[in-house]
Amino acid sequence: MSISIHDVSVPVFVNALRNMSAWLDKAASEKPEAELFVQRLAPDMKPLPAQYQMASDSAKNTVARLAGIEAPSMPDVEATFAELKERCARTIAFVESIDPAALASSAERAVELKFPNGMGYRFNGQAYLTGFALPNFFFHVTTAYGILRSAGVSLGKPDFLQHLGPPNIHSAK
Repeated sequence: MSISIHDVSVPVFVNALRNMSAWLDKAASEKPEAELFVQRLAPDMKPLPAQYQMASDSAKNTVARLAGIEAPSMPDVEATFAELKERCARTIAFVESIDPAALASSAERAVELKFPNGMGYRFNGQAYLTGFALPNFFFHVTTAYGILRSAGVSLGKPDFLQHLGPPNIHSAK
């Protein structure tokens, strides 16, 4: 049995972005938005909104690169939880709009990442997705979660994995 590039990218991105959106609902009910927007885990790290923006960018750019198309532009202008939630929703809509057939041959597609300093990486699609894109995406997802937790928002592992829903195995008593 093989698993497709679509199966290990689009649903993974969608589940995490939906979870992240829900974290903002919990955060809004517990802490002032302005207080959380300036939070970061370390002085040299980006604050909470940037973690959402970079997770969004990672998801949409990954799927676009793998499909061989341009990702939609999403300027980093979000200044409220509602705007961050909307960005998550727009990102989800974009990645879900990609036909699985567009990703069918992407495992061998050449992907180049170039950084402003002129350096970068060259991958095939599978190595890009598994070696760079997913770890990078989850770095920002986990950092956003960590920022909210460290600021006192009552998130826990069930929030990080809420896409699983309630347990589906129940022991007999």
